[in-house]
Amino acid sequence: MAEDWHILVVEDDPRLRERLARYLASEGFRVTAAADAVDARAKLRAINPDLMVLDVMMPGESGLDLVQSLRSGSAPDLPVLLLTARGAPEDRIAGFEAGADDYLGKPFEPRELVLRIRALLRRAPPPPPIEAPSGPLRIGIAEFDIERGELRDANGPIRLTGGEAALLTALARKPNEVLSREEIAEALGMDDSGERAVDVQVVRLRRKIEADPREPRFLHTVRGRGYILKPGA
Repeated sequence: MAEDWHILVVEDDPRLRERLARYLASEGFRVTAAADAVDARAKLRAINPDLMVLDVMMPGESGLDLVQSLRSGSAPDLPVLLLTARGAPEDRIAGFEAGADDYLGKPFEPRELVLRIRALLRRAPPPPPIEAPSGPLRIGIAEFDIERGELRDANGPIRLTGGEAALLTALARKPNEVLSREEIAEALGMDDSGERAVDVQVVRLRRKIEADPREPRFLHTVRGRGYILKPGA
């Protein structure tokens, strides 16, 4: 269903960016918006979108440069639909050569954009299953023993409360995978009313594993979805 799909919209025009985000949300997608390539890279460190709608002509790093970089680096399989006011055959060829999956010229009908997005998502292979790690999981300079629920660094064990250990265990069993607050609450033995308590535990755990809890490197919030542990971030 569309409501399970998360779209990253990268568009430097604030009015168009807002209209795109609003329209795609009205069609049932979860939407995150970015203003340029730098912003998009920051968003991609915190979320795992199912598809990116990317403007070609942006200040600084262009959409073509961004998709080419992603293809050779962190997101080789992320479906990308390019938007551009340049619709000549050579422009479309350049987009596909850079690694784009589809190309839509401006101006465009929003309905066509949605149909193209859905077609790309139907063709995209399902993500490979994420295997639970074996042995201690390294989180920065610390290591977490999932079986023992023990976190330690070079100075020895780092004391975790029962709730913090249960939270870190739930996240560490599925690294790089978003867990909803409901899933975490269940892992912590809470009912649905415990979602606020999950947020409190996240804040406390960040104080133990992050150099700067206000700018988390490992334990990220995914707006509207939950939390994700990225131990190799």
